[in-house]
Amino acid sequence: MIILRELNDPRLTGMPSITRVKVSPDLSVADVYVTVMGTEGQKTAALNALRHSAGLLRTRLTHEISLRQTPFLKFHIDENLKKEIELLDALRKVAEENAELDRRRSQEAQ
Repeated sequence: MIILRELNDPRLTGMPSITRVKVSPDLSVADVYVTVMGTEGQKTAALNALRHSAGLLRTRLTHEISLRQTPFLKFHIDENLKKEIELLDALRKVAEENAELDRRRSQEAQ
C-alpha cells in the first residue's frame, strides 16, 4: 500500500506488485521480489525507483510494524513468475495439441 499510495515517482508505471519477500534469519535484510507490467525499460525504471525509495519505505515500515529491527530492503524483479507463466503457456499448448490429435483420431476411426 505504501508503494501504491505514497511513492510519487513517475518511474513507477505498470503497477508494481510484490510477489514474495525473503527475510534473512537475523532480520537484517529483506529481498523483495516484484513484478511490473510493461516493457523491459519500464521494468528497469520501476526497479530503480523502488531501490531509490528503499530508505523511505523502510522508515514507513518501521512505523507500521513492530519489529526490534526493520530489515534493509533489496528489490529484485521476480523472474520466477515469468518462467511459471511461460511453463503454463507451454503446457496449455501441449494440451490443445493433444486434444486436436484425439479429435482427428476419433474422426478417422469413424
